[in-house]
Amino acid sequence: MDFNFQNKTVIVCGSTQGIGKAAAIEFAKNGANLVLIARNAEKLQRTIVELENNSTQKHSYLCADFSKPEELKAVLENYIQNGGNCHVLVNNTGGPKGGLILEATIEEFQNTFTQHLICNHILVQSLVPLMKKNDYGRIINVISTSVKQPLPNLGVSNTIRGAVASWSKTLATELAPFNITVNNVLPGATNTIRLQGIAEAKAEKTNESVEDIFKDMASESPIGRIAEPQEVANAIVFLASPAASYINGINVPVDGGRTKSL
Repeated sequence: MDFNFQNKTVIVCGSTQGIGKAAAIEFAKNGANLVLIARNAEKLQRTIVELENNSTQKHSYLCADFSKPEELKAVLENYIQNGGNCHVLVNNTGGPKGGLILEATIEEFQNTFTQHLICNHILVQSLVPLMKKNDYGRIINVISTSVKQPLPNLGVSNTIRGAVASWSKTLATELAPFNITVNNVLPGATNTIRLQGIAEAKAEKTNESVEDIFKDMASESPIGRIAEPQEVANAIVFLASPAASYINGINVPVDGGRTKSL
């Protein structure tokens, strides 16, 4: 299969840690030019140095805070005006804090909707013209298995992730005629800072140890362990590749079989 991204520009959001960083590293290994997006310039600079870089590759970054959509829009406009390119977009943003949906504030819903759906939409509206010009486009949204099976104590996340999945499915139909596919990767429990935070919050409420909570999470998967970010990144890279040219508008769980639905 063709996983060669030479001469292709891949934009990865949330790319200084976790799944986003793992995806950026894997794309770079396969010859892509990376444009990293995150809010912390220092972390972006450190990540750039870690990326594989041969004589034909050029990596850069854009600093933007997804809680400020107008700032993201301005950063993208500047990028495009200065000759920026895009063949692949990986939408990836850290999730909200956990908790019961009944206890969630209006602000939590609004902020999460902005950071996930509104900013995804700004990115797509800005970058799709470049994909059309290139006659090649891949949009991969990193969401959650809650799209198929809502997760306990993640009320706000469950709600907004579902909205992003519906947005994505609609977009997939509209963009398919332009050789642009749109797909979602749904990670299960994955060894990231976010999962650590969820485990610590649960431990504080239940008086369990974080270690025991991680064991419980692992036991929910038939494989018996949580995923590593690299394993989710592999699915992202495949969907972004020419090999996945006829896969469009789907949700791909990467959860070791934890999700009970088909």
